[in-house]
Amino acid sequence: MSSRRTYHHGDLRQAVLTAALDVISTEGPSALSLRDLARRAGVSHAAPAHHFKDRAGLLTAVATEGFDLLAEALGEAKDLKDAGVRYVRFATEHPAHFQVMFQPDLHRPDDPHLLAAKERAGDRLRAGVAGLPGGGTRGTDPRLAGVAAWSLAHGFATLLLSHNLEGPVGDRDPEEVFRTLARLLFADDAPQLPRE
Repeated sequence: MSSRRTYHHGDLRQAVLTAALDVISTEGPSALSLRDLARRAGVSHAAPAHHFKDRAGLLTAVATEGFDLLAEALGEAKDLKDAGVRYVRFATEHPAHFQVMFQPDLHRPDDPHLLAAKERAGDRLRAGVAGLPGGGTRGTDPRLAGVAAWSLAHGFATLLLSHNLEGPVGDRDPEEVFRTLARLLFADDAPQLPRE
């Protein structure tokens, strides 16, 4: 009889994802290894491969979960500014997801589940832009208005998470700082983008 103790895990997939998010949060995505995650979850080293196949599969699952969570957060927004605030909040509450989601070299960018989750999140952001007066276009291509809104929220969140805004933001609430930035850039009297 083997002296090795076996452990049956109720939801191995989620346990491995949770362990992966912990590693990403503390050490970054490059520190991930399926063998280490199996050890952390208390299962055989082959068990995570059953669910994810390899490291890229695991990171694809992390990115997919992140876009699903982002779509959910954006879906509750009452307007574009609120969507931006929710985007920043998502990044600060889910920094490990955020690190992986926008790095296609880490995951499988053509994965159908990932593509569907990205599309849902994108649809929610585009809905916020479309809800602006005049369709949010300020006289230009609506896609560019969406890029402008996304760039503001994503750039602010990225700078915040990388501790590049400690001076300008200080101890102020980052969400309130973002609201101020959005008012500056998307006010009715803000300069309009030139038509091409």
